[in-house]
Amino acid sequence: MVKAIILISTEVGKEDETLNELGRMREVKQAYFVYGVYDIVAIVEGETLDDIRSIVVNKIRRLSSVRSTVTMVVVKEAEKV
Repeated sequence: MVKAIILISTEVGKEDETLNELGRMREVKQAYFVYGVYDIVAIVEGETLDDIRSIVVNKIRRLSSVRSTVTMVVVKEAEKV
């Protein structure tokens, strides 16, 4: 399983709409409306790196309210204690 963190900038005033649309995508495991340089942070999962590319290019970036994205592929997670 490949996991990625997607930083998303939206059109002004479209944050809630975008967050709701992301919430309906099965590949989006979590999504948060945040303050700062980006408007939304989403955690996505796919079977392969190509799946992650497809999710970002064919689903997230195609939302009319999305202005830009930055994708960070997770390399390693912290172990739970």
